[in-house]
Amino acid sequence: MVEPIYVPVLPTRRSSWDAYAGLATEVRRRVAPLWTVVPRVGPERTRGASLATDPDTDSPELGRWFTARMDNLIKAMGGLAGWVDPVHIERHVEASAIGLWHVATRSELRLVTGPERAPALQRHAADLASLSGRGIGIRVLLDAARDESRSEDLLALVGQLRLPPSRLDLLLDIGMVADAAEAAKLALVGVDVLATLVPWRTVVLTGGAFPRDRDHPDGRPTRISRRHDWQIHQSVRASRPEFPGPLIYGDYSVEHAHSANVSARPYGPPYGLLRYTAAHDFLIARAPLRGPDRAARVRAMARRMVTSDSFRGIEDTTSSDGERWLHTCAYGDGSAGSGNAEKWIQVGHLQHMNYVARQLIRPS
Repeated sequence: MVEPIYVPVLPTRRSSWDAYAGLATEVRRRVAPLWTVVPRVGPERTRGASLATDPDTDSPELGRWFTARMDNLIKAMGGLAGWVDPVHIERHVEASAIGLWHVATRSELRLVTGPERAPALQRHAADLASLSGRGIGIRVLLDAARDESRSEDLLALVGQLRLPPSRLDLLLDIGMVADAAEAAKLALVGVDVLATLVPWRTVVLTGGAFPRDRDHPDGRPTRISRRHDWQIHQSVRASRPEFPGPLIYGDYSVEHAHSANVSARPYGPPYGLLRYTAAHDFLIARAPLRGPDRAARVRAMARRMVTSDSFRGIEDTTSSDGERWLHTCAYGDGSAGSGNAEKWIQVGHLQHMNYVARQLIRPS
């Protein structure tokens, strides 16, 4: 396996895996996603906590849904490495059995568990990891863990898994970065305390700075949001040059850190977001999904992006199909090719993952 340089945390949705599959081969080989399985039904899940009563009561349908989703994901990964976190459905052991078996036996993906999860589920994940021969990822939610028990809980989990450190990946997850200073403190605790407990095979530091859709102020069609996730990783790496081994960069790409906690909704807002990633910021434009002159208004938003000083153009050898799609949309005509909410997310992920990987390959 080629050592990854970038770990995007992505929901198991078609827009995300199509974006990953659309990366150039040399980029895709250096990008190892952490896939979070989204819930099938029910309300938004609380990060780091289980619902008292699980709303997904149709076990046969959940099994079919989950198996199909894992098979689609395995196909999109094309035999490359990453992680799968079934946190929202893992308590359904019978319904998830075939899908997780496929992950363990038909892919290079590694399963994920965490210190806050039930011991029986931790052992189940470890058994599947042993079957696969690829080890396991341990995802620590730094924003949800108790300060005084982080080390003890993590060491207890390592003992429970009964796998050598050479087969354990530590995935330090800050969650949503609303305050860069506070998030940096969490990151340093994770690096200083948890990342040094055992000689982990891989250590990833990830967090998300992309705002929620509803945080987009009314009346403002465009906005710029700071990439605090990138800023925090750079500052932590600079302040801990003695850290043994690579501290791999991760983020939530161009979706909010809680996006994977939400099941599909039959109805959503009347708009979607066009997204573009600059060196230190996200460029975000609200675009209508319906209404008069919808396509023309979408193209006008796309033109704002491609005429920005941050737009990397379509001729550069490091540009992706994301840039090319935005440019075609901006200067096209009619409704065909103007996209929809799913397409805009896919394009956003594609350009973001391509750009971040190249940022890390050739740091400025």
